[in-house]
Amino acid sequence: MSNPPSAPDEHAFRARILEAARTQVRRFGEAKTNVVDIARALGTSHTTIYRHFRTKADIFDALAVAAMQDEQEMASRFVETDGPVTERLEGMVLALHARKRERFATDPEVYGLYRRIMDERPEIIAAYAAAMTGLIARILADGVRRGEMRIDNVEAAAGVVRDAVTVFVHPAHVAAAVAAGLPSERLARNVVRALCAAFQAGVELDGGGDETLKTTARSP
Repeated sequence: MSNPPSAPDEHAFRARILEAARTQVRRFGEAKTNVVDIARALGTSHTTIYRHFRTKADIFDALAVAAMQDEQEMASRFVETDGPVTERLEGMVLALHARKRERFATDPEVYGLYRRIMDERPEIIAAYAAAMTGLIARILADGVRRGEMRIDNVEAAAGVVRDAVTVFVHPAHVAAAVAAGLPSERLARNVVRALCAAFQAGVELDGGGDETLKTTARSP
């Protein structure tokens, strides 16, 4: 009797499933992609796929989450680097915006999975928003420590930044901006610079609960 696959092997096979699913979605779209086709592309049975994912929807969720994790890793580099806080925050927002625009232009079928996530799994979007807000807060907190920012409530300020730049990173808004030919990169830069100017001058913020996180996931 063969030994059960090790954890690294399981992880590697899960990654192969996602890559095969990504390829199928790119070729045929979400609606015409099914577990049997994914299994056939891997040379295995659909029952093997179901050992790793309960449903096709779970596979699509994982594809969207993988894209979000990639964005979080990219954004985290602006937290860990040195330099003026305004430049780091602006760089983060512009990098996220550029990544979303690139995916919309070059990988539209996979990009479309964001829409399903927003409609059916708002908790995933909320978790992503919370993670990004945390990264923003770390940059702003560094600005306070270095004397570059005068913020009485870093957590609230991070929420303000998140809400202000959502229009530049939300999949639906990015798609609309591309379709309309808007100079969204310049607009994003102006928004970040205006916020940072306010933080540098000093601003008092309401430190109440962060209800906006609950609605960000549902933004159109």
